[in-house]
Amino acid sequence: MASLTPAEKYNIISRNLQEVLGKEQIESILAERDLNIYWGTAPTGKPHLGYFVAMTKIADFLQAGCHITILIADIHAFLDNMKAPMELVGKRAEYYTQLIKATLTSIGVPTEKLKFVLGSSYQLTAEYSLANLKLCSKTTERDAKKAGAEVVKQVEAPLLSGLIYPGMQALDEEFLGVDAQFGGVDQRKIFIFAEKLLPAIGYKKRSHLMNVMVPGLAGPKMSSSDPDSKIDLLETPENVKRKLAKAFCEEGNITENGILSFVKTVLFPLGSMNGKTPSFSILRPEKFGGDVTYTNFEDLENDFKDRKVHPGDLKKAVTDAINDLLSPIRKWFDNDELRQLTEDAYPTPKPEVKAKPAKSNKPAANANLAVDVSRLDIRVARVLEAKVHEANPNSFISTVDCGNGDVRTVVSGLAKYIPLAEMQNRLVCAVCNLKPGKFQGVLSSAMLLAGSSPDDSIVELLQPPAGLEAGDLIEFEGFAQADRSSPEKLNPKHLIFEKVSEEFKISPEGLAHYKDLQFSTKNGPVSLKSLKEGRIR
Repeated sequence: MASLTPAEKYNIISRNLQEVLGKEQIESILAERDLNIYWGTAPTGKPHLGYFVAMTKIADFLQAGCHITILIADIHAFLDNMKAPMELVGKRAEYYTQLIKATLTSIGVPTEKLKFVLGSSYQLTAEYSLANLKLCSKTTERDAKKAGAEVVKQVEAPLLSGLIYPGMQALDEEFLGVDAQFGGVDQRKIFIFAEKLLPAIGYKKRSHLMNVMVPGLAGPKMSSSDPDSKIDLLETPENVKRKLAKAFCEEGNITENGILSFVKTVLFPLGSMNGKTPSFSILRPEKFGGDVTYTNFEDLENDFKDRKVHPGDLKKAVTDAINDLLSPIRKWFDNDELRQLTEDAYPTPKPEVKAKPAKSNKPAANANLAVDVSRLDIRVARVLEAKVHEANPNSFISTVDCGNGDVRTVVSGLAKYIPLAEMQNRLVCAVCNLKPGKFQGVLSSAMLLAGSSPDDSIVELLQPPAGLEAGDLIEFEGFAQADRSSPEKLNPKHLIFEKVSEEFKISPEGLAHYKDLQFSTKNGPVSLKSLKEGRIR
């Protein structure tokens, strides 16, 4: 690293970060010597794909000649509302250490240059305890709660353990002897807290480096505690495919798209390590545009925004990329010793015998209650008129009668599958209680249900039987229809439709099914034109 100037080292240290606090201090240190940095992680839930962001930055830090300490914060894991029970925290700390080493090795980062430290190895000493008490004497309850707001699990009556969490993370900077702490931007309030409070008890102020957060599949960030928001580093290929298939990825939507953000924050930075040119390929049949390779994220983002890249094609490409990324990590853990460690750290839950609750067909009031087809307001509707979207030839803008004078505008990405003539004055099945959203500048207020073949080469609209009128019910035996008198508007972030539609399928007889139940109407079942297998979306 002697060939790098201090300025070059700083550029490597700070690239792809969202924010740096204490830039001048870092530059001053680099003018004299290499930087000492620590990154900490509390062994709570199983680590997820978001960890690759930190791993790529650790690679940058090493390239810049930094000395890196990785803190496995076992005491913190227990303090955070007991996310890791004390009887499990030791095994989870060991599991995290192995998994982090496997992940770093998989992307070519030499782990022998890193120092791994267990929090309990020094946080239970008399010296640390006294420093912690001194810090507590300078900390108000309000400041402690505010500092941990984005990191510590928030509850109505917070435990004292969660309030001392931020202070201990600040103290770690002193006891690990570092110049800077590295973490996600979600820890910014803790970093500000550390900069204010450490000098108050006689310790120096450190710098702070913050990486971007990887959005979850259904929320603002991937979380080790929320299995629906993340993909674990040891996730099976089948689970990766399943989770990506139901993840929220709206056509043309680049602002609330966890899959697209993962490509930006993980795949492209990984591809550019060691001076390489990153590339991301989408493979598809010629009739859908053919294969395309992107060497920068902006081109991919623009094509997705302009609907030149379909969500299905993006999901497939990301699924393949993730499985390639995780393959060496799975192999690392493919032995009896580490399989047993995984079971010891995260024991398989024993089934509980509970009294079966009385069945209720009442639709749930919010996203935290039961998720089934009763949450969806699915109706027979009639497309009065359809035209090709002026800004996107792959989409239709349709005027749709949903019954009882409820006429809506609907944007659908069907133009490359269905002739325009077949869209005029026809019956369809429409989901009518999704939250309206803008697509290419047009507010779309419903979703037309269509079936697709396993390879997505054929897409057909669901066909209600003849003789029905707009507004007629689509029913499912044993489930009540969504209440139209006070309809629940489904927030797309809760993925209610995605979770329910995972159970949609096409029967060998060409009928639409939810689980084993037909889409039924008063005139018979809903069918498809030619498909005998596939999925419905």
